Formats: sequence, C-alpha cells, structure tokens
Amino acid sequence: MSKIKVEEQIGGVVVYLKGEFIGGEETDELRDTLKKLAESPKNKIVIDMGKVTYLNSTALGVLISAHASVTKKGGLIVLCNLDKSIENLFVITKLSTVFPIYATLEDAIKNL
Repeated sequence: MSKIKVEEQIGGVVVYLKGEFIGGEETDELRDTLKKLAESPKNKIVIDMGKVTYLNSTALGVLISAHASVTKKGGLIVLCNLDKSIENLFVITKLSTVFPIYATLEDAIKNL
C-alpha cells in the first residue's frame, strides 16, 4: 500500500504521508513524487505529515533536496500536522528555519 497520496488543491498540491520513512522504497517513492511535483507548474506543495510516525536522515535529505529544487523554480514547500517528536526533529536540525511549518492543513493552504 502506498504511503503517499497526492491531491490537487486550488493553487497547489497536498502530499499526504503515512507511516515510517526510513530510507527504503517509501523514501524513494517520496523522492520521485516530489521530483515530479517540482517540475510541474503546480509547484506550491503542502506536505501533510499528520500520519508520519518516523523520519530518518535519508528522508530528511529527500525533503531538503526537494525544497532546494522547488524553490529554485519559484515554488514553495510547507509542512503541516507534525507530531511533537517530528517537530522537535525539525527544530533540533534547524530545518524549522528552512520549512514553514503549520499546525493544520487549512493554515498551510492559506499560506501558500
């Protein structure tokens, strides 16, 4: 079962992630999905992490490189619905200064 679901919204795309992203097939799928979105005209991307239970450094690397390619093309990646431990990971790694993080999907979409 896919752990990634993509849904088009007005002005952008919401990517729903689910489960653990630990550098296996799920992380490759995330890389491919974000790469395709970065190259599409709808490059305003909300990543909803409400159902993510774990991210490792490989998955963080995928998010960072996606952020770089999307912003280079004038797009934007924002995150929402982070669980406390995952939010702490973004704070500790200082990635909270790179990615706008919102409490809810509605807030994230409003700020695209």
